[in-house]
Amino acid sequence: MLRSSCSAIWLPLEVAIQINNLRRLLHTVEALSELGPALTAEREFSESSRLMLSTMMEAAGAREGVLFLFHDKPAMLTSAAAMGFALMPDPAFVPLLPKHVHTLTAARGPVVLNSSMYSTFLSSNGNVAPELFKCIAPLKAGGKLAGVVALGRRLGDALYEDAELDALELLSSYLALAVQNHALTQTVAQRVSENLRLTASLHGFYDNALEAFATAIDVKHVNIHGHSLRVGRYAAAIGEAMGMDPSEVAALRSAGYLHDIGKVAVDRRLFGKPGALDAEEFREMADHTVVGHQIVSSVQFPWPKIPETVRWHHERSDGSGYPDNLAEDELPMPVRIMGLADSFDAMTSARPYRAPLSVGSALSDLVRSSPEKFDPNVVQALLIQVRRDAVGSSRTPLLDSMLVNIAASDIDLLAATLQHKVSRNKTYLTREIGAGAASSAPRELVDPTRDPLEELPPAPPGGAPRSNFFR
Repeated sequence: MLRSSCSAIWLPLEVAIQINNLRRLLHTVEALSELGPALTAEREFSESSRLMLSTMMEAAGAREGVLFLFHDKPAMLTSAAAMGFALMPDPAFVPLLPKHVHTLTAARGPVVLNSSMYSTFLSSNGNVAPELFKCIAPLKAGGKLAGVVALGRRLGDALYEDAELDALELLSSYLALAVQNHALTQTVAQRVSENLRLTASLHGFYDNALEAFATAIDVKHVNIHGHSLRVGRYAAAIGEAMGMDPSEVAALRSAGYLHDIGKVAVDRRLFGKPGALDAEEFREMADHTVVGHQIVSSVQFPWPKIPETVRWHHERSDGSGYPDNLAEDELPMPVRIMGLADSFDAMTSARPYRAPLSVGSALSDLVRSSPEKFDPNVVQALLIQVRRDAVGSSRTPLLDSMLVNIAASDIDLLAATLQHKVSRNKTYLTREIGAGAASSAPRELVDPTRDPLEELPPAPPGGAPRSNFFR
């Protein structure tokens, strides 16, 4: 009895802590997106530098801070923006010896300073005392020192801990790009070429940050490791095959990484249950779409459709999905793509209640469930990308860790079946796919007439239709 009471108290507390931690991480990503205009150099750098410093201070909970720019001839730090200090020269400068430059460049992330470390990183020959700073974050671009963010006291004089240092490290990469971009204004041609490279780096940093969140979402549940990363990859590939522009593809990838973020509030034991969920358990599982929407809605992403994609990725064209029972015309295209990508990965991944389907069987089931459950155009785009894997395209494989034991000719037959269903509004029954097709590798025989729901557990009383029961 005591143990049950303790569990009842601590489980909601643990979930609340996890959600708060994820919210904090997502707000760091929000801070990253706010730095985008600073990297374009379309505003005065004095304004951009204050925005960048304010972002760093907010992420670390600091009430004092200075953004220094590094000049190598002579080696010196010069302030570009300062906030919170009662007395700070304008500009403040700190001359550096070669040992200081080397130590700042070699630092692996932000450093919390103490009395024995000041002379290692900074000299006392400038017009500002190094002892004012409690934490420094070197800004490095291309392995070279571009500047330093020096922070003073935190709110309530709290210490800088790992959570603050992690946020500073992520943001420092962005600030370094902006500071280096400012330094490149001397040569127009050089600035143009460097901006292209820096923009590519910016997208890379953003992707890396959200990949880390996707890993954090899945790590709680042993049965879905890698699920969010794969769904993001599948969704982006489908968008590319449908001719979407790079920004829309990036939005799909990011939404895929975050689509199951609401599962942090779901009891871990439900993911390992070998049988069907009862009605109450199913409602708890289904609520991850609503919880996820609440979490991501508090973050201002560069792509405004991420919250609705997170909420509706279990909706289906015939209105049988959840949480809002939307029908085909009410589903935005990113939602349709995410629903298919999520279902495809769920079908081809092992679950406690069933073995994984092969790629060909999953594709056959998806074709059979279209257009009732899935948008045929989205299914067609998935077939295109899997066919590229089947013929050994030189691009990065879509199914990097999965055996594609289905021939291109079989995929073509599935595509023809799909087209016939759409154009004739009837099921197209064919011979078993693979009969007589030449292939040097062992592969499966796909039967497009097989019931796509046979592999799934029955729906609980009062629950959603079986076709949506992917957990």
